[in-house]
Amino acid sequence: MVDTTAPTDWRKLREFSAIDLTRSFVLSWHAEPETLLIDIDVYLTDEHPFYEKPRPAEKVCIRPAIIEFPFCEGVAIGDDAPGSVAEAIESLGHGAIEGICRHDDGRYEINGDFGTVFVAAERPLLRLKGP
Repeated sequence: MVDTTAPTDWRKLREFSAIDLTRSFVLSWHAEPETLLIDIDVYLTDEHPFYEKPRPAEKVCIRPAIIEFPFCEGVAIGDDAPGSVAEAIESLGHGAIEGICRHDDGRYEINGDFGTVFVAAERPLLRLKGP
């Protein structure tokens, strides 16, 4: 029997296809009206359309990107009650990402060196930054 209440892992979300979040790094967190923005260095796999063969000193393809959570209604850190996006992210730092999953209630859970963050928002968008 399949457990339909289990969270959906980031590897099954189309927004994160051909990247490896566990080899990506959060640089900073920003809030705009109704939007959470996470500035990251993202690891692109060779299946990604913007993958480029790394230079010898680089060894892997890392590109600057932003994960955007539009129509963000709230952010909670760990067991804290959800609060405004701007207030919640003030205490968040940078660090390696361990994973992202989507829960059945529509919330996203982001885990990493910065702790556990719950985001109530629409589906995320991954935007690569220009050169």
